Parts: sequence; structure tokens; C-alpha cells
Amino acid sequence: MAEPLIGVTTYLEPARWSSWVREAALLPAPYPRSIERAGGVPVLLPPAGSLRGLETLVGRLDGLVLAGGGDLDPQLYGADRHPETGPPQPRRDRYELALARAAIDADLPFLAICRGMQVLNVVRGGGLIQHLPEAVGHEGHRPEVGMVGTHRVRISPTSALGKILGDTADVPTYHHQAVGRLGKGLTAVAWADDQVVEAVELPGHRFGLGVQWHPEEGDDLRLFEALVAEAAGR
Repeated sequence: MAEPLIGVTTYLEPARWSSWVREAALLPAPYPRSIERAGGVPVLLPPAGSLRGLETLVGRLDGLVLAGGGDLDPQLYGADRHPETGPPQPRRDRYELALARAAIDADLPFLAICRGMQVLNVVRGGGLIQHLPEAVGHEGHRPEVGMVGTHRVRISPTSALGKILGDTADVPTYHHQAVGRLGKGLTAVAWADDQVVEAVELPGHRFGLGVQWHPEEGDDLRLFEALVAEAAGR
């Protein structure tokens, strides 16, 4: 059996290499490495200017990772911008929201990571907490700027996530936003000690999982392995 093709979204940022400074489609290396180690073939998906052919793309993939990154535009979930919310990224927002909808419609197995989980929640009509330290009174979800931290999450043992990871896990964390109003049809399945939602599932979908943490930054490949296994059987 051929290894499954796993699409993974990318950043769109200014970058420097050699003598060039150009806008570039970027992805931290731990994402494709984790997919490869789990047995999949990563396919990078830069934010396209046009949504033409999106259904065709989704039809050719076996699975999808919605990667982390900057903050979503609060206007997308009907909120005013908080002073700590990052600058808008309209091209990436538009592309990833459409891609998430197409993946849901096609029953494509997906793993939504950090920003990706927030994209999933907004696609389903949910809202976000724009700055967690203000809401929970501590910096534990992003303990140091530019450095991934760790905290424990409690997982529903009856959930698909619980069957993969068990009822608790110590997870790599780096985020200052989180799910607020839960999107339609989503189920919260993991929480931090402060009750921040750390994972959601889309019941009825073949494999529809969002986690607020960064599994690609750790050594535990079980989430990627579960995605690849489901994608291989699609």
C-alpha cells in the first residue's frame, strides 16, 4: 500500500535566505518530519490567492494537518480586535477556512493544531478568547515568548483522543488564544487545569480532531500515527 499523502498548511511570511528577502510559504520542519516519521508523505499547501480547485486538491489528499501560526482576524467570529491580537493575515485566513470546510464536506481525515484548531472552531461558527493571560490570570499556556512550554491536560477517556493518549498527557504548549464559544457540532474533549479547552472533536467525521498544543514539538507521534493510519485506509 502506498504511503498516504498528508497535506499540511503553511505560513505566508517575509523570509531571508542567501541575498534574498522575499515573501515565502514557510513551515517549521517538525511538522513534515513528524508526518514522515508517522509513515505519511507531507505535501505543503501554501495559502493560494484563489480558491479554484480546492475540492480537487482535497480529493487527491488522504489526510490534512491544519498547522499553527498567527492569530485569526477577530472579524471572522464577530469580535473587535484585542490589543494583544496579532496583525491580520487575510490571505491565509481565507484559504484555511475554505480548506477546512472542504475537508469537512469531503470527510477527509484531519488533525488541526493550535491555530488550526481555532480555524476549525471558527469554521463551525465558534468564537475565540483573544488573550488568555487576561482571561485566566497566568502565562502558563505561553510561559516564555519564543520558547515552547509544557503543561498537563485532562482528556475525556471515552473520546477518540482519550483512546489514543489516555486520560492525561503532558503536552508542548505555545498559544495566547483559545476556544471561547464552541463551534456547532464540535465536542470539547480535553482541558487544562484552568479549564481552557485544549482539544475538540467533530463527531461523525472519519477523523476530525483539533488540539490546542503542538504535538510536532514533542517526541510523542501517536496523534500523527493515528491520522496517517486513518488516511491510509481512506
